[in-house]
Amino acid sequence: MNNITEIKESRISNPFNPGSIDYTLDLESEIKKLKKEMNAVILAHYYQESEIQDLADFIGDSLQLSQEAAKTDADVIVFAGVHFMAETAKILNPDKLVLLPDLNAGCSLAEGCPAPLLKKFMERYPDHLLISYINCSAEVKALSDIICTSSNAVKIVNQLPPEQKIIFAPDKNLGKYVMKKSGRDMVLWQGSCIVHETFSDKKITKLKFEHPDALLIAHPECEESVLSKADYIGSTSGLLKFVTESEKNKFIVATEPGIIHQMLLKSKGKIFIPAPPESNCNCNECPYMKLNTLEKLYLCMRDRKPEITMDNEIMKKALKPLQRMLDMSK
Repeated sequence: MNNITEIKESRISNPFNPGSIDYTLDLESEIKKLKKEMNAVILAHYYQESEIQDLADFIGDSLQLSQEAAKTDADVIVFAGVHFMAETAKILNPDKLVLLPDLNAGCSLAEGCPAPLLKKFMERYPDHLLISYINCSAEVKALSDIICTSSNAVKIVNQLPPEQKIIFAPDKNLGKYVMKKSGRDMVLWQGSCIVHETFSDKKITKLKFEHPDALLIAHPECEESVLSKADYIGSTSGLLKFVTESEKNKFIVATEPGIIHQMLLKSKGKIFIPAPPESNCNCNECPYMKLNTLEKLYLCMRDRKPEITMDNEIMKKALKPLQRMLDMSK
């Protein structure tokens, strides 16, 4: 059974941690009440379910959420996202309580790049600097020289001396995109996102034929065959900004469709068509992101768990490349 199938079956058989919950409660009101009592901030990624996005204090992509986590004065950070995002918040706020509604909300990129294997890979390139995409574990961050996101990867690479040799991990598609935009040669770890690799080149071509007035917008984690057809390539926040400012009214969206909720809110009257996956499934949805539910959000705040905890030494080492990213992104 593949990871997507396992996660989706888990969602069906165990939709949330079965703690005692009163189903007559207005969960939205209870969450708002708990947030005030705890002095908590709810950070949500654009790929979360719309009902969670609507409750969040801040919605953003990985860079925006990292920046928000770095400056929050809340006592508790509730991260409606995936594990590496909550880890990042904890690294930036070691003394704060950081909660994640479902600890199983992982990431295929992070899981596909174990720190011990990456360390061995790095030994083959001792004169190379390691830039790691933020979609990685705390242990990989601790090995890194600089962290980047899809929003700032090209900007960060362009700030490095031309003679500096680079390893880029773990996303090969984002790495190839950065190489093309920066003109730099980099050694790539061969990882990929299970969602962004599912988009069907053939079906997107058909959609473009059926909707000749639609622009194709794509996240750089997509494969080259999709990116080559895109009218605009950008990070999640970049895609949102583009459709908001564009004079066009119809878009084919090649990224996780959770972002479409914000696109509809900020661009009323415009039409957004989710790019289809290869098979007849909902594989264009991130199964990890969707593990978080309103019920789990309420339970984690009520019970103050699951809590993100890490080894202090790992956190200290991981903070340096994260801070370097934040400094280079100003």
